[in-house]
Amino acid sequence: MDNNHLRWGILSTAKIGVEKVIPAMQQGQYSKITAIASRDPERAREVAQSLNIKEAYGSYEELLASPEVDAIYNPLPNHLHVSWSIKALQAGKHVLCEKPLGLNLEDARKLASEASKHPDLNVMEAFMYRHHPRWVRARELVKEGAVGKVQTIRSFFSYYNDDPDNIRNKPGIGGGGLMDIGCYCISVPRFLFDEEPDSVFGTMEMDPELGIDRLTSGILAFPGGTATFTCATQLAPHQSVRILGTEGKMEIAMPFNAPVDTPTTILLTRGDQQQEIRFEPCNQYTAQGDLFSKAVLDGDSVPTPLNDALANMKTIDAVVQSHNEGCWVDID
Repeated sequence: MDNNHLRWGILSTAKIGVEKVIPAMQQGQYSKITAIASRDPERAREVAQSLNIKEAYGSYEELLASPEVDAIYNPLPNHLHVSWSIKALQAGKHVLCEKPLGLNLEDARKLASEASKHPDLNVMEAFMYRHHPRWVRARELVKEGAVGKVQTIRSFFSYYNDDPDNIRNKPGIGGGGLMDIGCYCISVPRFLFDEEPDSVFGTMEMDPELGIDRLTSGILAFPGGTATFTCATQLAPHQSVRILGTEGKMEIAMPFNAPVDTPTTILLTRGDQQQEIRFEPCNQYTAQGDLFSKAVLDGDSVPTPLNDALANMKTIDAVVQSHNEGCWVDID
């Protein structure tokens, strides 16, 4: 680590990293990608060459041992999030881990326990949407009372993927709609209400062949209001969030995968007055990487604390429990 950049290593050549996160972080002011690892050495070298990354390693262990790496980005499949993030901490590296943090709360707590042994290292769950200026402003508008008192938040996130070989469709390694995209729909109202739900109700439609939830809907009861969501992996692609209050509403189109090359908007309505709030193009992965990197360089806390990831995981578990038991589940 120098005074200007945090040096990053990437665990695996996962598609999200190669196509989205790495190129975005390379555009950042404070992030420098210095190494990438794959269990296939040739694949690591190929990606390193194509993305102009200095070091390529044929194992994750080699990357973690590198003195040229200060922090790792972990985009591995869900069931490998905790184990390799723990190994990264034990190797003295900061960790940015893809969502969801673990397979369940018990799994995620293992990482939190290890993190507590390394107070000088940071661990953050990679909910990149939270760092987009549009979402930062949306939260500010809620706090300012732009729509009055928020009463309910509605989230929807879907895509179509029934490929049995896709990792998102493998139940044993954390596949399914709730884990892959429903976690966003749970994160959003927690972010906007700035509190945790008291109880939840969830229902899941399981794919009879794949064994994963292909459509999940839920209700979250917060002290200050309610939130409803639906996520699905075998529906036409769609994303939306609506925030409804006593005096108005806000609508956010493409809330999670905001385009990087066109402006984005918040549509704010109060009575018969409608205002479109525009934001210049922004890559939320660049913002996320730079915010994390600058926090480490400055000796500050990262934007999202680890306990936020545990709370999100706790709510995900409650939705699953509710479906299994067919009733509302209280969250301690």
